Amino acid sequence: MSGPFRHDFDKLKRLPPYILSEVTDLMRAARRAGEDIVDLGRGNPDLATPPHVVEKIVEAARNPRNHRYSASRGIPNLRNAIVEWYDRRHGVELDPESEAIAVIGAKEGLSHFVLMTVGPGDVVLCPDPAYPIHQYAVIIAGGDLRKVPLTPDSDFLVNLEQAVQRTWPRPKMLIVSFPANPTTQTVDLAFFERLVDFAREHDLMVLHDFAYAEICYEGYRPPSILEVPGARDVAIEFVSLSKSHSMAGWRVGFASGNREMVHALTRIKSYLDYGMPQAIQIGAIQALRGPQDCVTEVVDTYRERRDALIDGLGAPGEGAWKIEKPLATMFVWAKLPEAFQPLGSLEFSKRLLAEAKVAVSPGVGFGETGEGYVRFALVENKHRIRQAVRGIRRFLRGAA
Repeated sequence: MSGPFRHDFDKLKRLPPYILSEVTDLMRAARRAGEDIVDLGRGNPDLATPPHVVEKIVEAARNPRNHRYSASRGIPNLRNAIVEWYDRRHGVELDPESEAIAVIGAKEGLSHFVLMTVGPGDVVLCPDPAYPIHQYAVIIAGGDLRKVPLTPDSDFLVNLEQAVQRTWPRPKMLIVSFPANPTTQTVDLAFFERLVDFAREHDLMVLHDFAYAEICYEGYRPPSILEVPGARDVAIEFVSLSKSHSMAGWRVGFASGNREMVHALTRIKSYLDYGMPQAIQIGAIQALRGPQDCVTEVVDTYRERRDALIDGLGAPGEGAWKIEKPLATMFVWAKLPEAFQPLGSLEFSKRLLAEAKVAVSPGVGFGETGEGYVRFALVENKHRIRQAVRGIRRFLRGAA
């Protein structure tokens, strides 16, 4: 028998513990023990992909022509559909040959772009809290991560200016995402105008994760950073069909913007993959060009779930928990009830799981600035969300 494996994996050592997995592991153990847990922790959409998209994928999958290697940057018709979506929704005209590329989900595209453009000694600015891959991609690439607080009571752009002034060497890249996961924070076009000016002044690449481009409520319409004149001098933007078209498992996304940045992503993908299976790319074309009432239905479903959760928790009486309604995303970002602030978000999440039978994500799992909050994912139906509300209120009453 050979001896123990002794090689070191330096990049693996740089990755911090994945705090979010603690609650997930406890939830799985509870379910194995027969407990009924309402899972509002993982942001894994439960809604079905629209039938017309599935039917197109099935039809394309039966065609042997689609069984071969495809194009890593996306077949021409898909790239054309991507730029049509930008023109239709944001009034932005793009070149499908040089300013748009298909990716195997925004997470893959984003992380590979960072891997291609960031190396040892490169400083990257990233909000805190943030969706984990925004920070981990920098660590995996060997870059120097600098976190910028993203809080409801401070100006992110002011925090960003301070971070640049205190950072040496000069930062190379800024990663942002609005509407934001996990905080659900939203911005207007004026914010992006200031951000683009800031990036040009400081010679920063801007990577914008626009995963929740179409999940919005009460008339709010998230702007694309590419709507800003001059944004394509500094920015690349990633969009996903995972939420808007319920295609999470199909892994469909795209990146658009600065030609050199798109080219860099195209180059690394040409070495690493052959793109999405071609049948799925054809289904993505149908999703982008076909009827869009399915997106409206998805948004309406998430709005109803948001209201069931927040109205239920905030209703008068013992165990009430007042939470502000987000204008976008499929999440709710909630400050811990005052009595539980000393406990911290991780221990509070564990107690919620054990006593209310509800799984949520502890805010600290998204960064130090997320401490004191938890994130609810609206991925269970209204009946289950109301069940979660009853369990949470019982827990809060008992702990009062």
